[in-house]
Amino acid sequence: MDRLILERRQVWIYLAAIVGGLTLGSTWPDIGPHLETLLWPVLAVLLYATFVQVPLLHVRDAFRDRRFVLAIMIGNFVLIPLAVWLMLHWLPDDPVLHLGVLLVLLVPCTDWFITFAQLGRGNTAQAVAVTPLNLLAQLLLLPVYLWLMLPAADFSAALQAEDMLPAALTLVGLPLLAAVFTEQWIETKPGRSVWRDRLGWWPVPLLAVVVFLIAGAQVGAVRNAGPVLLTVLPVFTGFLLAAALIARLLTRVLRLPVDSGRTLAFSLGTRNSFVVLPFALALPAGWEAAAVIIVFQSLVELFGMVFYLWWLPDRLFNEASVVIGRNSS
Repeated sequence: MDRLILERRQVWIYLAAIVGGLTLGSTWPDIGPHLETLLWPVLAVLLYATFVQVPLLHVRDAFRDRRFVLAIMIGNFVLIPLAVWLMLHWLPDDPVLHLGVLLVLLVPCTDWFITFAQLGRGNTAQAVAVTPLNLLAQLLLLPVYLWLMLPAADFSAALQAEDMLPAALTLVGLPLLAAVFTEQWIETKPGRSVWRDRLGWWPVPLLAVVVFLIAGAQVGAVRNAGPVLLTVLPVFTGFLLAAALIARLLTRVLRLPVDSGRTLAFSLGTRNSFVVLPFALALPAGWEAAAVIIVFQSLVELFGMVFYLWWLPDRLFNEASVVIGRNSS
C-alpha cells in the first residue's frame, strides 16, 4: 500500500479504532486503568515518529522565502489565535470546553499538513521547510496564549505545574530530543534516510492505537461529552472556513504564488493534536472532556481536509483568482 493511500483513509481507521475502544471499555469497565498505562508509552512513540519527520536541524531553511514565512507567522500566531479567541465567545461559559478548544486550535500541525499540501497541489518543499519553525514557535507561545485567554482561576486550576511539567518533559521533550539525535544520525550517511521513510509509516497506525486506548479508558467521559461535542462542532467547522479565508487574504496581501497560498491554507487549517494530547491527558480529575474534544477536533479536521482538497486547489486558490487578486492589489 502507498503511504498516501493510507493517509487518505486515516479518518476511517480512527473511527474504527474509536468504536473498538468504546466497545472494549463498555464490555470490560475495569480495563480502563490498564489502557491508560499503555497509552503513555504509545503516545511517546507516536510523538517521536512524528518529530522525526520534522527537519529540526534545518530551521534556517524556512527563511529562504521570507514572504511565505511572514505569512505563516502572521497567520498561525497572530490572526488564528485572534480568531480562536473570538470564537470562544460563541461557546458556553465552561472552562473545560474552553481549554480543550484552545489547546487544539492554537497549535499548527507539523505532520499531516504536509501530506494534504501535497495532495492539494501546494508547495511541498515550503511545507517541509516551515515545520520546525511552526513546532518551536507553538511550544513557546502556547502557554502565553492560554495565560492570556483563560481566566486566572481556570488557568491555575487546570494547568498545575506538578502535572504539566512531567508531561511536557517526558512526552514532548524526550521524543523531541530523541528525534534530533535520530536526524543527526540519519544525516551522517545518505543511505540512512530510509529510516526516516520507514518511520513515516508509523504515525497513522500509532494514532489509531492512541485513540483506541483513549476511547477504551475514557468511556464515561466520551459518553458524557456528547452534548459538548455537538456544541463545539460549529466552532471547529467555522474554524476551517475562517482559516482558509485568512490564508486567501494573506496570499493576496503578500502576493504569494498560488501554490504557496494553498500550502498556507493547509497550515492554518490543520492543528497539532498529537502535541497537546499529553497536556490534556495530564489535566486534573474533572477535566477529562478536554482530551475527548481534542480527538473529536482531529476527526472534524480530517473530514474538513477532504473538503479542502475539493475547494482549495480549483476554487479558492485557482490560478485565475490569485492572478486577478495580485493585479488588483
